[in-house]
Amino acid sequence: MKALTYNASSDQFIVKQLSMPQIETGWDVVVKVDAVALNPVDAKVHRWKAMVESMDDNFVGGLDVAGEIIEVGDKVIEWSVGDRVLYHGNMRRTQGGFAEYAVQDSRTLIEHPDTDSAVAAATPCAGWTAWCALVDKLDIAKRDSIFIAGGSGGVGSFAIQLAKHYKVPTIITTCSAKNHAFVEALGATHCIDYLELDVVAKVNEIMQGQGVEVALDCVGGDNDILCSDVLGYQGQMVELVQVVRPEAYDNAFLRGLSFHQLSLGSGHVNHRRGRNAIVSAGNAFNLLLEQGEITIPQLQIISLDEAGDALTKIREQRTVGKVVVMF
Repeated sequence: MKALTYNASSDQFIVKQLSMPQIETGWDVVVKVDAVALNPVDAKVHRWKAMVESMDDNFVGGLDVAGEIIEVGDKVIEWSVGDRVLYHGNMRRTQGGFAEYAVQDSRTLIEHPDTDSAVAAATPCAGWTAWCALVDKLDIAKRDSIFIAGGSGGVGSFAIQLAKHYKVPTIITTCSAKNHAFVEALGATHCIDYLELDVVAKVNEIMQGQGVEVALDCVGGDNDILCSDVLGYQGQMVELVQVVRPEAYDNAFLRGLSFHQLSLGSGHVNHRRGRNAIVSAGNAFNLLLEQGEITIPQLQIISLDEAGDALTKIREQRTVGKVVVMF
């Protein structure tokens, strides 16, 4: 089969011919890949080595897959050959979706939504993460204001749409000036150019000094500090990129701030509760997708041969919207 491999020794993505992947546990299924999305986490595969002990130069990444089951393990009872499925894969495994065929634990599959495969594959990592952050962690339906660091990226663009769906009156985000129209079209009420403006001062101006109720960091670096600084009394923040560090946040105790950690893919290694969290988020997000409440902004479809260069651009943070490989 044709596959895009990651060569750890040279830090390069190379298209090769590999043997068909094999079922590794009784819970596994083999999926014929119709579409696979590219995500920042896929681009940062050079950081996976500590989690993937068996990584060699034939390692195949690719976490977000839409496709059809062609083989099932002996413990699989809920799925059958021919079922169309969607999933967010486990980065600790070596037979991912950047290939014509992939292997996945059946217990984290969901039904393919009533959309085409490119749209479906574009959603799991970014969309389901946004759902978990806003709905499960921040109870967004009860909020009047949110600040999203990095609104033009994958998670940020879905988070803006979710906040709009739940009728949050004030949706503030950061992005470069060239992307303001993009995030406004998704539902952002205020866009701040982080390259030109004092973000904290601007948020305070918008919120009349009260701060926002909740914040989401989709960027990393010192954006967790930024998110903390714009929170009002008893505000809450979700951190997606790194470990929260309350000791670095100004007056976190006196302002009664709360902080959440979120890693969607960690559900794969946290037993039934973890697997169920992934499935629950996927099913809920799919419903909104099928209802037209969520769209895929700036969807770009490419071939597998183009995926290596596209991943390099994503690593360099030069991509807006979603990129999907179609087979």
